[in-house]
Amino acid sequence: MRMRIQREASGKRFLNLFAYTATASVHAAKGGARSTTSVDLSRTYLDWARRNLSLNGFSDKNRLEQGDVMAWLQANRDEYDLIFIDPPTFSNSKRMEGIFDVQRDQVELIDLAMARLAPGGVLYFSNNFRKFVLDENLAQRYSVEDITAQTIDPDFARNGKIHRAWKIMAHA
Repeated sequence: MRMRIQREASGKRFLNLFAYTATASVHAAKGGARSTTSVDLSRTYLDWARRNLSLNGFSDKNRLEQGDVMAWLQANRDEYDLIFIDPPTFSNSKRMEGIFDVQRDQVELIDLAMARLAPGGVLYFSNNFRKFVLDENLAQRYSVEDITAQTIDPDFARNGKIHRAWKIMAHA
């Protein structure tokens, strides 16, 4: 998934939600992204993200935002050309406005992120919840393509449920 982001990032404004240590942002920067924004609730992970960006020679044009992703998306009005979402299965941090459950909250999360997607942009949604089912209503609102098989490293090919991934765009 990160290599795909790197290949597609040139000249784009990249948003990484649930960024963890921002490895996807590092790949976007390596691919020539105009800017990267990484959002995560954890200050510790964002400190690692800052170090990862710095170790790879990237510091300017790369924003790190600490916050609840759902609240951040509601408050933020910037547009992005390439968005990557790799949420946890579940989170109940005291710093969040509520409890996050990827199966329950996927539609709201994707709708909020799609509202930040620039025309012609691409959103990649990935998660590792083995029982996850993408809400079928999303395919009515957006162009949705299951790209799981394209994103599983050959080392993990025998375990096809290691994660699931989708490419989501506005209908043409």
